[in-house]
Amino acid sequence: MAATGTIEKVSVIVSKGSLEGIYPALIMANGARAEGIEADLFFTFFGLDAITKRRWEHIKLATVGNPGLHLPTLLGGMPGVPDLLTRYMERKMDKLDIPPIPEFIEMISDTGAGIYACKASVDLFELGKDDLIEQVQGIITVGEFYERAAGARIIYT
Repeated sequence: MAATGTIEKVSVIVSKGSLEGIYPALIMANGARAEGIEADLFFTFFGLDAITKRRWEHIKLATVGNPGLHLPTLLGGMPGVPDLLTRYMERKMDKLDIPPIPEFIEMISDTGAGIYACKASVDLFELGKDDLIEQVQGIITVGEFYERAAGARIIYT
């Protein structure tokens, strides 16, 4: 048994398909691996965009209904605003050496972290293994996720 306060394993659930929904999960998993902590990422619902070949290079910042932007909803929904703010955030992250999502996922995968897609969500969006990036180790059920997560701290982003 681990000493009190010691985390040996984390399982991170990624359910949002926006920049601010995906990056926290990647940062948490990467940080865990850097500390020698076992980490798995479980992508479900719109979080699947981060591991879907046709989408993972086109993730945008959510500009409508995002209170953290302090931007009126009407302005956030105007044409071009999501692209503009996404590019702005990407430039800021680049200055901090935070890699783009595809590179970040590859990097995390290379450290031995597990990357899994939710079977129910894959079925819901009519996706298959061929639609997902090569770093995905499996399409698993929620029950299988819980088996993998046994003893882990579960983080939901």
